[in-house]
Amino acid sequence: MLFTTAPSLFLVTLSLLVLSPFGASPGHAQIVATAPPPAKSIAIYVGRDLTDDGSVLLGGFGHEPSSHWYEITPARAFPPGTTVEVGVTDEARFPGQRMRIPQIEETLRYVTTNYSEFAGFPPPLTNGGLNERMVAARDVWSPSRPELRAMTPDPQTGLSYSDLSRLVMERATTAREAVEIVGALIDEHGYATYGGNSHLFADPNEGWVLIDYAGGQGLWAAERLGSDEVRVSYPGYIRDFPLDFQDDPDFMASANIVDFAVSQGWWDPESGEPFDLHRVYGVPFPSAPGQDDPHTLFRYPPDLEAEIAALGTMSLADMMALVRDPRWSNDGAGYGQVAHLRSGVRPELATLWMSITGAVASPFVAVPLGAEGVPPEYKQHRYLTSDSDTDFIDADFAPLEGTTSAYRVHKRLLYHTCEDPRSLLKPVTAALEAFEADVIDAHFETERRARQLVNENRSQMIPGILTDQVEQHLLDALDLGERLVVGVEVETRAQSGIRMPTVDVPEGASWRPESEPMTLRPGRTYHRCWVEGLDDYPRRHGSYAEQATVLSDVDASELRQRGGGATGTDVGPWLAGGIVGLLLGVGFGIFLARSQRAE
Repeated sequence: MLFTTAPSLFLVTLSLLVLSPFGASPGHAQIVATAPPPAKSIAIYVGRDLTDDGSVLLGGFGHEPSSHWYEITPARAFPPGTTVEVGVTDEARFPGQRMRIPQIEETLRYVTTNYSEFAGFPPPLTNGGLNERMVAARDVWSPSRPELRAMTPDPQTGLSYSDLSRLVMERATTAREAVEIVGALIDEHGYATYGGNSHLFADPNEGWVLIDYAGGQGLWAAERLGSDEVRVSYPGYIRDFPLDFQDDPDFMASANIVDFAVSQGWWDPESGEPFDLHRVYGVPFPSAPGQDDPHTLFRYPPDLEAEIAALGTMSLADMMALVRDPRWSNDGAGYGQVAHLRSGVRPELATLWMSITGAVASPFVAVPLGAEGVPPEYKQHRYLTSDSDTDFIDADFAPLEGTTSAYRVHKRLLYHTCEDPRSLLKPVTAALEAFEADVIDAHFETERRARQLVNENRSQMIPGILTDQVEQHLLDALDLGERLVVGVEVETRAQSGIRMPTVDVPEGASWRPESEPMTLRPGRTYHRCWVEGLDDYPRRHGSYAEQATVLSDVDASELRQRGGGATGTDVGPWLAGGIVGLLLGVGFGIFLARSQRAE
């Protein structure tokens, strides 16, 4: 196995922890006090000329508060005349009505992360993923100008961002075709908005950014990304757009994209100014040059693109580190994905690298399309799932719910780690990335075996070995998460105790603050691991590896008992001898376990 299942646990210590001892969670206190604006979903595209193996890389995550789970969706065959329900309900941010549109007769196999809640849209929801034709999709916020949002009909009809993402996974054979599919669907059936959205599609040759605008006017536009480009959608954007786009193979749009702007007085063709779609139809970026707020400096896409380009040649692992970057990976990040898009790869070996929560606190694992499924621990559970508190569970789902939720485990790791990121983030990251280094090696060895099976006319064995690999690696990742969460919780209890909430209770109420609703309050922000001065970002994958050192085996249950009292404020006297900054981790334990890897 990649990660040893022996009961022994490893202590990891870092010089960083001695320099930044535990206390009353100074990092968290700073985060709450400065109250940065909420982060949003992100997509990062790196063209094949800029990667170390000639692949296209597409990474990112969605921004949703709900539960998330994995699904490998098989190819389907539907009888002629089959329809599929799309659109939004009257509970959506912009209320709408559901509708049915024709479904195609044969859909493609794809892998995705599903989730249950965003802006009142009906589940299951998706932002895309990867299909068997090596087409990847990411979905990213892109707010339309207020006047356009105000035009949205009530009720609205059309396909939602999730509908479009899923239908692209089911139908597209290239990134260009993904744009054509979305454009045709909006042209025919309309678009149901939450305020403005974008997609970033990619295949082994190129990428495409598509903006679907709010307002019910059927406005959309798309721009091709070449093999030598870096694009960061944070938010999604398109700048200068040609007026003769119908004759330009690098652009596509709805027929009214120019005329509507002119009719509203948002762009004057006689002004001599370029037709800048971001300026005409969008809103300013959350940050811009000259601002000094550290929380918004990284939300200016052109600067982020320059940062990534400055790194030089990009590897698969480096893209994982970018998606993990704590400037945007936090409690608002629902998951992490990196699509590794390569030419000449068999459909069953098309691979999406997936982390079950924000990658700041969960490792990436390869999920190739040829695997038959994922372990139940990575399927739907009731934690943070919409409407789970309104009724009892259906008995048909009870065995699934009885399994451990990998999503919940890694959320716990995120909450503990981000409580004191100056002390905890780097050792946790070191453990995650050491694990990923092993997984990358093992996955490419599995691909080598698969190609050998093809040469031996035994390709029927490939799904079996891919399924075994996915199950092993995902369960090893869960094992890693459980060990790390015990370690950081034990250390937190011992050093500072578990911080209790201090919110006000209603006048006359006798209960304690921890019984108040946990929902995010106005003026506060997500639990996050980024604090100013934490490190220089972006960084290379594995850059913290040298900080971890194995010390000894520890009885975790004994440490938990010594950690703290009922209020979470006691400090265990066993640390009084001057040992500070011990984190229960697995960094080098993973490397020691390499020899135990299953053949």
